[in-house]
Formats: sequence, C-alpha cells, structure tokens
Amino acid sequence: MENKLVYTGKTKNVYALDNGNYLLKFKDDCTGKDGVFDPGENSVGLTIEGVGDVNLRMSLYFFEKINAAGIRTHFVSADLGDTTMEVLPAKVFGHGLEVICRHKAVGSFIRRYGEYIEEGADLPSYVETTFKNDEKGDPLVTKDALVALGVMTEAQYDDIKDMTQKITKIVADDLKEKGLVLYDIKFEYGYDPEGQVMLIDEIASGNMRVYQDGQYIDPMTLSKLFFA
Repeated sequence: MENKLVYTGKTKNVYALDNGNYLLKFKDDCTGKDGVFDPGENSVGLTIEGVGDVNLRMSLYFFEKINAAGIRTHFVSADLGDTTMEVLPAKVFGHGLEVICRHKAVGSFIRRYGEYIEEGADLPSYVETTFKNDEKGDPLVTKDALVALGVMTEAQYDDIKDMTQKITKIVADDLKEKGLVLYDIKFEYGYDPEGQVMLIDEIASGNMRVYQDGQYIDPMTLSKLFFA
C-alpha cells in the first residue's frame, strides 16, 4: 500500500503510515541563497547530491545514542537505502518552536549581547527558545511568555531545557573525540497525547555550528569529517 503524503517540507517530505506513525523522506534539497548553502536561510537554494543521506546517517547515529540514554525522541527506525526515517506522531508547540543551546557566544547571541560579552566566550549550556516565524525573524520567547500564551506548561519548558542540555552534551562530547568543538546547536521538540515532551525533526550538521582549530566547519565538510 502506498504511503500517504501529508506534508512537503524544504528538506524532507512527511508520509502517514498505516501503523499510526510517520515516515520522513530526506531530500537532497538544501536551504540557501544564490546557490550557496546556508542553514539559516528559509528557502531552498540548491541541491547537493548525498546531503539527504548524510543528514539521515547523522540523525540515526545520534537518535540511537539519545534513546539509549533514556531521553525521549520520536525516532523509531531508519532505512538508509531509502533515505527514510520512521517516527512517532508528535504535536509541535504553537506554530513551531526552535530551541538553541549555546556553548560559545557567536551568531545572533553576539549580535544581541555583544556589549556584554566577547565573541567566542564560553557560555554555560545556555538555552534559548524562538518561535518559527520567517516574517518576524524567528523572535526570541521567554519561559514566562510561553506559559502565559498557553504554548506549553512550566513543566514542559523545564523538561525541554533539561533534555536540551543533556542532548547537547552527548553531541558535544562525541564531536570533541573527533577534535571538533560544538559552539551551538538547534533542536525541535513536540509532545505526545499525554503531553510528554520528545525531541523531533533531525540532528544533522546543518543544525549545529562546529569549529576545528578555531575555524568554522561548513555542514557538508562536517558530515565528511564526522564519518571519516
């Protein structure tokens, strides 16, 4: 029986499965502008052969590690031959929420707070949340606002923060073993019918900022180094 397409995304398509789960089909399309890859862009800018494969491989690697650590995720299984991943159903918070964990002060953090901190300075696994809204530039939102707006409960926020810091440590420790330094990483979360929080989407090189010997490593190079 053919799987039913329920959503066409920029880098993945989503299909409904007969067992109630969903299938994510990873594509070789990348976000970017004028043919240049940029994970921060909001539109597809180019196609890189094999990028769907490496994104799935890295997601599979980390999801298995995170599940083994007892942290809830939507990951069920992956088929590398078909570039697909089976996941549990999950509702997103609001219209979509991104959660960033920062080990170093770079990017938008330094643009906002540069008068208080040096670029590249250490941060204590700092967690921040932003609404996914391209038109408004993904605005920052605080815990109090998320609760007041009815997007999530205090307990759900606390779970997200705790899970984010634990998952980031897993990723950072792994990269460190390969001589790579994680500066920051972006996650997405959802929740099941009981309201329990779980990590969703993917854990791929395009969602993290990684340096080696003080030099930024672009996502495709990072994927190659990671699986070298």
